[in-house]
Amino acid sequence: MKKEVLLDLIRYKKSFLCVGLDSDPEKFPAHLQKEDDPVFAFNKAIIDATLPYAVAYKPNMAFYESRGADGWRSLERTMDYLQQLEPRPFIIADAKRGDIGNTSAMYARAFFQHLNADGVTLSPYMGEDTVSPFLNFPDKWAVILALTSNKSARDFQMLRPRQSRFGKLFCRRGASSRTLYECVLRRAMQWGSPENTMFVVGATQAERLEGIRKIVPEHFLLVPGVGSQGGSLEDVARYGLNKECGLLVNASRSILFASKGEDFAEAAAAEAKKMQTQMAGLLAQFSRLGEQRNEQGIA
Repeated sequence: MKKEVLLDLIRYKKSFLCVGLDSDPEKFPAHLQKEDDPVFAFNKAIIDATLPYAVAYKPNMAFYESRGADGWRSLERTMDYLQQLEPRPFIIADAKRGDIGNTSAMYARAFFQHLNADGVTLSPYMGEDTVSPFLNFPDKWAVILALTSNKSARDFQMLRPRQSRFGKLFCRRGASSRTLYECVLRRAMQWGSPENTMFVVGATQAERLEGIRKIVPEHFLLVPGVGSQGGSLEDVARYGLNKECGLLVNASRSILFASKGEDFAEAAAAEAKKMQTQMAGLLAQFSRLGEQRNEQGIA
């Protein structure tokens, strides 16, 4: 999907909501277990209920691959269904792949050609050749992990690599060095462009979004962690929105499992609508602020 098409979706729905399809059969309502394919039945009901409010969907590969061939069939059916919708939503395969050479190229073919996803989440730990095969597909997106919302993110992402050549080239800031996640942003933004590269930044790290926006002002940010993980949508918007929007905020469990009963789809719709309403207000507020700044001649 081209960037402008995604932006049109955001403007049309007044939303930057991404629904994560972390579909765990153990949490499904009992009546779905009678279905031939409970996972697809659940996904379809969630998608139908939330489509008026969401611009993107993000199937998490682990919840499908863990079920072997049956899980892969559920995934294929879900992807096919998403692609038949009008307007078609943006689709992210949450795979967090990170390999090189022919292996990376095969992953790109699997997600972009076979499943026809628009984007794939990627780990940049092994460097540019982890990501470059994904950038060879027109209108497809590399969604690169930068700063994640898990507690162990500090194990590596907050390190300050002072001495390496990599650090000297991309991380130096006065007498101290930048954090590793800042180095990743500065380096990885050179591999692609704002037309085909996004970065993952956890909502629980919202206080760092302002600094991240200074590094990647034009790129989309995929922001998980709002909802069940406690991230603040208002803080994410305050620090992360850019002049085009530039955000996809993901919610998974808070929408998928808003109810454990037969009304799960209705409950999911209500939760998605609540987020969309808040997003519409934030977009309008940000637009008014931009107009005021333009009138005052502030960049």
